[in-house]
Amino acid sequence: MATMDVGARLRMVRDRFGLSQRELAKRAGVTNGTISLIEQNRVSPSVSSLKKVLEGLPMTLAEFFTFDVEPQQQRAFYQADELPNLGNEQIQLLLVGTAHERRDIAILRERYEPGADTGPDMLFHEGQEGGVVITGEIEVTVNNETRVLGPGDSYYFDSKLPHRFRNIGDSVCEIVSASSPPTF
Repeated sequence: MATMDVGARLRMVRDRFGLSQRELAKRAGVTNGTISLIEQNRVSPSVSSLKKVLEGLPMTLAEFFTFDVEPQQQRAFYQADELPNLGNEQIQLLLVGTAHERRDIAILRERYEPGADTGPDMLFHEGQEGGVVITGEIEVTVNNETRVLGPGDSYYFDSKLPHRFRNIGDSVCEIVSASSPPTF
């Protein structure tokens, strides 16, 4: 898994868009202190918090973690340690296929530590998403309907519906998921 300095990346992206911390905070509907703490790596934002900040640019998580990456020759295969993590320490969201300029689908290998969740705010974005639980259990809420899914269970829904993922089990949960278009 490729590790990334989220704070330095946010500062770089914000600078490329020509925004001050205050302007980005205003656009994203968060405090200036939130942007500052993230950029200083004094807080590790939840997936939902980082998505909210990126709405001020506007930019998806996938775009954020692949923004201005050195152009690479397109290829078909990727080693596990080459996948950038779009999540944090509690939730790994490993993005497949970073060398492709045109991305029609986002494929993720997701790993949720016990007790981890996507944050207090429900997620929602354009498109559809689906996935299959490989190991562990995950509680998935979609539009006020909640289910606990285990190995082999799956989900598929319109991503515009508010949704949230939470590992309520005692072991790591792994999921392979996809979303199209790649608005995550």
